[in-house]
Amino acid sequence: MTTPATLPSAGDPAPPGHTEPFVQVRGLAKAYGAIRALRGVDVSFRRGEIHGLVGANGAGKSTLIRCLAGLEQADAGDVLIDGEVAQIHGPADAARLGLAFIHQELNLVRSFTGSQNIMLGSHEGSMLSLRRFNSVPSAVLRAARRVGIDFSLDVPVSELTVHQQWLVTIARALVEDRALIAMDEPTASLDAQEAAKLLEVARELAASGVAVVFISHRLDEVTDVCDRVTAFKDGSVSLALPRVEITREAVVRAIVGHEVTPGAGVTAFAPTEHTGVALRLQGVSRGRTVRDVSLTLHEGEVVGIAGLVGSGRTELARLVFGADRPDSGTMVLDGKPYRPRTITRAISQGVAYVPEERRSEALFLTHSVEANLHITVWHRWRVSKWLPFIRPRSSRAAANHTCRTLGIKTPDARRPVVGLSGGNQQKVVMGRWLATRPKVLILDEPTRGVDVGARADIYARIREANESGTAVLVISSEFEELLECNRVLVMAEGHIVGELTSDEITVPNMLHLCYA
Repeated sequence: MTTPATLPSAGDPAPPGHTEPFVQVRGLAKAYGAIRALRGVDVSFRRGEIHGLVGANGAGKSTLIRCLAGLEQADAGDVLIDGEVAQIHGPADAARLGLAFIHQELNLVRSFTGSQNIMLGSHEGSMLSLRRFNSVPSAVLRAARRVGIDFSLDVPVSELTVHQQWLVTIARALVEDRALIAMDEPTASLDAQEAAKLLEVARELAASGVAVVFISHRLDEVTDVCDRVTAFKDGSVSLALPRVEITREAVVRAIVGHEVTPGAGVTAFAPTEHTGVALRLQGVSRGRTVRDVSLTLHEGEVVGIAGLVGSGRTELARLVFGADRPDSGTMVLDGKPYRPRTITRAISQGVAYVPEERRSEALFLTHSVEANLHITVWHRWRVSKWLPFIRPRSSRAAANHTCRTLGIKTPDARRPVVGLSGGNQQKVVMGRWLATRPKVLILDEPTRGVDVGARADIYARIREANESGTAVLVISSEFEELLECNRVLVMAEGHIVGELTSDEITVPNMLHLCYA
């Protein structure tokens, strides 16, 4: 085991002239059955530098990080720390070597407070009993200040919003000084202002001599903040550029293997007197999160909901899906009064919801891809109406067909869904709900953590659903994606503050309404 180098303090000046890599990866290979996730990857990370990793879902970025974190063992290749081969058999080895990781999905103890979760990132935290978590330690306060946490850390993280939970996760990685910090899609759940704060944190870390590995599908962030960029495609490095040569066009071409032209968007929607109303809300309210919301969603229409984090978009979706109940107002679904008391009732009436947090709210991680795809439609493969048994061959064939149709990368639909990349997991959730042929499909951040090539696939599936008459409600913090919608509603502080149609649907108009 290599002895860890002296770790720089966040307040120390950047050590001069870091030309030699701190971490060097040589010929790293990793396979999962027939899928080769890494194919002889060579890449290096230097102190005082922000190094961007980009690529399609399943291209190998997250697998590389998991190998460095000790969560996976490579089949071949070496990892060198300061020029010496290191053996990383688990997360404890990675921590001793000065490596910290902020993974793509939330990984918090939901019953613990924010302070307790942050302290678990400390070598002390893992040894302390819960009795010693009575006050906020100074190390926690320092880490919280670095990421701009301005909310209470004395409440369970289950009571925090998604973006607040992400800030807690980031602070946990910063509670002790590290020589390398890898951030896997850290801004995916943050609005523009919060993302800008995080990018500033990354710059400060690099300025103090820390090696920062930054993985993001937001290419504007990558080209803006990174000193070097490495692109992955099919498990191999397809591009490596220094800052002065980084362009969005070159990065996109390296990710997808060809030029990407702008999508045609959703066909203009013009409801007629014969067009049915799929969903109508009138004066719907819940506490201070959703206030007097009224909207109409037509059959075959795509309506976007724009807004900043905390504007009430997700809370509104949960009301429609029956996860929460409104305090007042009325809902009408397909011409009939609609007030679901449970999620099951909402599903039975034709409402589907792809939530923002797929791992914690949508997937059964230890179950197979097949089970996750068919959890809502198992009855289609029952031996008979009266018997609870299914026809396994028919179910498996249907699951494999869905994987091929949606481009879900897995060698076998019987594999656990936890082993898929984030984007492929999202496709599984999409496939599950599309199989129900819903009247109303609600998508909350549908392309979060999804690469530029797969986004077109997702919108192609949306268009197919539209053609069959499904009404789609799309919530996204990336306003550029809402340009695909027929109409865009803008929410702020629980209210719908504006509606945009046709040529009015522009990012500046959305931002103007958000801050008006």
